[in-house]
Amino acid sequence: QLQAYGGGLVQAGGSLRLSCATSGRTYSSFVSGWFRQAPGKEREFVAAIRWSGDTTYYADSVKGRFTISRDSAEKTVFLQMNNLRPEDTAVYYCAADNAIGLAIIRFRSQYKYWGQGTLVTVSS
Repeated sequence: QLQAYGGGLVQAGGSLRLSCATSGRTYSSFVSGWFRQAPGKEREFVAAIRWSGDTTYYADSVKGRFTISRDSAEKTVFLQMNNLRPEDTAVYYCAADNAIGLAIIRFRSQYKYWGQGTLVTVSS
């Protein structure tokens, strides 16, 4: 079970940190991801992290501004979002599944477990 929180309203250029708490059984081969869905748009990949080795992956649109990380003891995954832009406004979802291959890690269909969304609004 996943629970996402940390969204809110922020001005352009500001920062927010999202958290995703994971409960239940987990595996060292887990992959955690963040996706977002803006009004009228499809849900898109934002970032992902492998629990084994902490390898990270980012969408081009957020690379250099967002950082995904995790606290293994707390089984919590974070998304630090800096230099936010109005186009980052969306509902952000955390997701997870076991052993997702590199070629498909950006596809939301590969994630079995989803948290509820948390709304991020960036004002201009």
